[in-house]
Amino acid sequence: MTKDWSHIDDAGHVRMVDVTEKKPTYREARAEGFVYLKPGILDDILSSRVPKGNVLETARIAGIMAAKRTWELIPLCHPLQITSVNIEFDILREKSVIRLESVVKTTDRTGVEMEALTAVSVAALTIYDMCKALDKSIAIDQIRLTYKTGGKSGTFER
Repeated sequence: MTKDWSHIDDAGHVRMVDVTEKKPTYREARAEGFVYLKPGILDDILSSRVPKGNVLETARIAGIMAAKRTWELIPLCHPLQITSVNIEFDILREKSVIRLESVVKTTDRTGVEMEALTAVSVAALTIYDMCKALDKSIAIDQIRLTYKTGGKSGTFER
């Protein structure tokens, strides 16, 4: 059974994959997500008029912190020596959308896809949290891996 399912042992029990024998290699993952807002809320964010403070910088810090703690949130993730986390925001004014992108890097034994996805997720949730008093209809959508490199599965690009 272990040949088919990396996280299940021969007895059918869940397990963490043993990466002890793997050599550390360079790994990078990118993820994106979208936050849909009413135009007035987007203007408030960009003009620093949200009562809770600077929304995008708070979301950036939250995403970075989340990437570093992914192993504490997702049960079978390994703690990794993350060497870089970057979160950027693209403002799509005509659609009243914020596109978030995370880039996470490491030289380690396993990849950082979950860290990149967690970073985008928590950054998007932070935007919601900081703006929910102004509008509860904010939507978070399309959180997805866009790129990863390293490891035996090689490079993936959406």
